[in-house]
Amino acid sequence: MKVQLFIPCFVDQLYPQTAFNMIKVLEKANCEVAYNTNQTCCGQPAFNAGFWEEAKAVCGKFLTDFVDADYIVAPSASCVGFVKNYYTKLFTDAGSLEQVKNIGERIFEFSEFLTDVLKVDDFGAILNTKATYHDSCAALRECNIKKGPRKLLSNVQGLELTEMNDVETCCGFGGTFAVKFDGISIGMADQKITNALAANADVIISTDLSCLMHLEGYIKGKNLPIKTMHLADVLASGWN
Repeated sequence: MKVQLFIPCFVDQLYPQTAFNMIKVLEKANCEVAYNTNQTCCGQPAFNAGFWEEAKAVCGKFLTDFVDADYIVAPSASCVGFVKNYYTKLFTDAGSLEQVKNIGERIFEFSEFLTDVLKVDDFGAILNTKATYHDSCAALRECNIKKGPRKLLSNVQGLELTEMNDVETCCGFGGTFAVKFDGISIGMADQKITNALAANADVIISTDLSCLMHLEGYIKGKNLPIKTMHLADVLASGWN
């Protein structure tokens, strides 16, 4: 199966190893993985900031960059959810709407692609730790992803997964929300980390590095005994 990767801006710049681990997992599932080096952003930051015309130019390039891809897979439910649910607000003519609908049917968040398309949920991963899973708002509310990541994690040897309280509550990142309303954002991160620690977790796992980046910043600032991991990094653990 041929797969085109979409690597979000912050993953490319700050967490490239997660992208490489995603490739490892996909190739283990016998996927032929390709990466279009012309790709840039999905357009979400500009759209969320209210710059719709500027966002439309970026989104138009995204449509062009992935026009020939059989499947598009990204390690970010936030970006995938944006493409699926908001491109229709920017492209309203009949021709563009058909193109947007088509790409929306071909783009998948990483865990969603593994469980719903490939129908594979065990990659022989080994990670001896106690963890809790964070449902990102985008995964839960925009992509309807809930059971898949947990099924994948249940097959990781040595991993003890526990649910934290208020697991579906936002971590407080929300893109520019964390900048404009930093006090509220920090308070929400504190609540999320408090619940994770109460679950006796050593690791917080999620599909979205944007959430994990926010929580990691809070953890480091408070020097707390917990860390974060993206699902792709977990699934690539314990094998070469």
